[in-house]
Amino acid sequence: MKFYYDTRKADHGGEPYVTNVERNAVQNTNFRTAIWTGEHMQMTLMCIPPCGEIGLEIHPDTDQFIRIEQGRAVVKMGECKTDRDFEQSMYKGDVTFIPAGTWHNVLNVGNIPLKVSVIYAPPNHPKYTIHRTREDAEREEHTY
Repeated sequence: MKFYYDTRKADHGGEPYVTNVERNAVQNTNFRTAIWTGEHMQMTLMCIPPCGEIGLEIHPDTDQFIRIEQGRAVVKMGECKTDRDFEQSMYKGDVTFIPAGTWHNVLNVGNIPLKVSVIYAPPNHPKYTIHRTREDAEREEHTY
């Protein structure tokens, strides 16, 4: 099955869909690409450059699941923006569950791009979201 990055066909939400998430994540070069957005759940793929990060964030009403598809990461979480008391190293195949209302960040601590798949429940980004860079994501986050 072919994966499309740069067209509105990239998000297959609302339709039955089968794909190889690990392969698609490794091929993804965008900071964030939504591949499936439904009513109650969304999956995105992310590419974080070496020494980069997702960025400190909180989703008050959204649980999150992040799986490492390639690379090494550190996840930091906590109830307070300035004191994240949970920190754990992550490697390929590892997952983290982030409860709604938890401050979190994922940092790439490897020397290759970090590739992750992310599930949000409920969806956190508009259908068809493609952010080529973290800066694009931050700019667009302020518009919705």
